[in-house]
Amino acid sequence: MREVENMKKFYLGIEFGSTRIKAVGIDESLVPVQSGDFTWKASNVNGIWTYDLKDVWMGLKTALSGFQGKEVDAMGVSAMMHGYLAFDQDWNLLVPFRTWQNTITGQASEELTKLFGFNIPQRWSIAHLYQAVLNKEEHVKDITFFTTLAGYIHWKLSGEKVMGIGEASGMFPIDSSK
Repeated sequence: MREVENMKKFYLGIEFGSTRIKAVGIDESLVPVQSGDFTWKASNVNGIWTYDLKDVWMGLKTALSGFQGKEVDAMGVSAMMHGYLAFDQDWNLLVPFRTWQNTITGQASEELTKLFGFNIPQRWSIAHLYQAVLNKEEHVKDITFFTTLAGYIHWKLSGEKVMGIGEASGMFPIDSSK
């Protein structure tokens, strides 16, 4: 790999996959010059597939640990676009992250598919939320914001909550004022 200090431009890509967190740096010619990764896996806790959010940040730090000596000119982040992270008004996580791997949302998926006349897969965030409603889960009344892992990472890195309505994860606009 080329020496990072001699480059004019440095671009960083980060991907949070289901088995590894990967980082790659490329130069202005789009040639990879640095890379790093962190292996992780979901855990099944009380019948729900989840990742500990502490591993998100430990994994990112590990994947980037060899990166040095160059300012990042642009960065892109990709992460799991399905699943369920629900937060309260103080931005506390209400239940463990429910990944796209879960198949516990069959009833919600079926009902939403019939309601919308469109296939709503079990992995979609809206299926996770609606299943929590159907199950009368205690945390539902406290939800202020819910998102995917991709939305969570974007929010934490940028301070902006831009993922949600219109995403492929199955977020729908809800307006309680009408």
